[in-house]
Amino acid sequence: EAECQGGRGLWGRGVVGGSGLRADAHIPPSVLREWPPTSESPVSVLTLHHNFADQMPGFYVPWEREGFSDPTLIYFNDALAIELGLDPEKLKEKGAQLFSGNVLPEGAQPIAQVYAGHQFGGFSPQLGDGRAAMLGEVVDPQGQAWDLALKGSGRTVFSRGGDGRAAVAPVLREVLISHAMHHLGIPTTRALAAVATGEFVRREQMLPGAVLARTAASHIRVGTFSYFAAKGQAAELKQLMDYSISRHAPDAEKAEIPALALLDATSLKQAQLIAHWMSVGFIHGVMNTDNTTLSGETIDYGPCAFMDRFDPRTVYSSIDRQSRYAYGNQPGIGQWNLSRFAETLLFLVDSEQDKAVELATATLRAYSAHYGAAWLERFGAKIGIQASEEDRPLIQAYLDLLELHKVDFTQGFRRLSAVLRSGDVAVCGLFPSEASFAGWSEVWMERLQGDPDEIADALDRVNPIYIARNHRVEAALTAATGGDLGPFEELMEVLADPFTQREGLEDYEGPAPSEFDAEYQTFCGT
Repeated sequence: EAECQGGRGLWGRGVVGGSGLRADAHIPPSVLREWPPTSESPVSVLTLHHNFADQMPGFYVPWEREGFSDPTLIYFNDALAIELGLDPEKLKEKGAQLFSGNVLPEGAQPIAQVYAGHQFGGFSPQLGDGRAAMLGEVVDPQGQAWDLALKGSGRTVFSRGGDGRAAVAPVLREVLISHAMHHLGIPTTRALAAVATGEFVRREQMLPGAVLARTAASHIRVGTFSYFAAKGQAAELKQLMDYSISRHAPDAEKAEIPALALLDATSLKQAQLIAHWMSVGFIHGVMNTDNTTLSGETIDYGPCAFMDRFDPRTVYSSIDRQSRYAYGNQPGIGQWNLSRFAETLLFLVDSEQDKAVELATATLRAYSAHYGAAWLERFGAKIGIQASEEDRPLIQAYLDLLELHKVDFTQGFRRLSAVLRSGDVAVCGLFPSEASFAGWSEVWMERLQGDPDEIADALDRVNPIYIARNHRVEAALTAATGGDLGPFEELMEVLADPFTQREGLEDYEGPAPSEFDAEYQTFCGT
């Protein structure tokens, strides 16, 4: 520890974090609304808008950057920059200073947003951005606004005693997993850049520090509504609802009851998102209401993981001791979180509470239908059919077979195309005997309609061969923490095309050794 603090190693010098406000600290309205002046010149290679800051006073605290001694750009997403209408080369020239928060883009008004959250079922009335700062919005060539935020950039009023910083491994973990999710076609926040700060942070040991720059359709969460509902701030809730509708559900503005239309639109997005998670074996690990977005994007890649051997009870998160957020529980937790959202909207639904509850409950019931349809669509495609409700037993029977024989989830679906092309069940090779698979496959093949080779090609377009395997992720992050970014960069390249089998990448196809998977845990990045 003394060596880290006193000298300059591969990643820089050591620093120790300090104090913050208590979790229940009151934030006076005057503090929420004031804006601090800045004396440094903005960086003109990136121009930001600040619509949220302008339109939503009272929903954030201005953020004052601390700065880092020797930042170095260690990752930059050229493709995302181009999608946003930005010049990657110019951004990279300024990237270390810009994405560490040392200097600000033109138009930036950095803020830490306030929100509450139900954490593992218990309500925390005030959370907020404890180690994140939203700089503003980038407007892409299509006219869509995207939040640009820093994570690990230092303390805010919401840091609750933490240092507000992040280590290299959790930052690159979010880069890796969000990259994998994006290329799997799953809505997600995305990493634009990662910067090594040149300083160390103290966790269980001294670790090299880093900052993540990420984009999101917005950072509005169920927990954002919960914060103002808990305080009984009706005007602020109405303002937040109107802003959310304009940004994420414009059709709801014309509805007879806009609050119900927003609830239904959010339910549909969450149902489709979770069904997509389920179809690739993704386990979020911390599905608290502060991680449930109105945009329908996946956010917060702390204790998340992809499941290897199929088991609906799978939990990797070290903090999920009651298995609340196990793989098989995720659809139900989605509905639970939306119920908390519905509670915040009741007075906007109807002035008579009983009627408001009745209407909101009826709207929430649609979540099950939304999820059921999305699940059938995803899993039907995974076995090569356009599924109806009558096909649910066929899909479930295959999942039961995977669970019974502890078959790898990803390979279990990917090998179906090889079986079709060969017409030989032995090609699957994942079950203890051909007979274990043959009974189901016979019924499955009778259900298929069309040319087997064309169906096999379609299967390969929806069933990935490469996912962010836990042992590969950990190996890449361990190497990166030691200063070697080679394994991280190689894994990023593999995950950029998860559906196309490539020679030389056989080691990336299979699950972790059983002894690794049995002991594997993931942790919050804090």
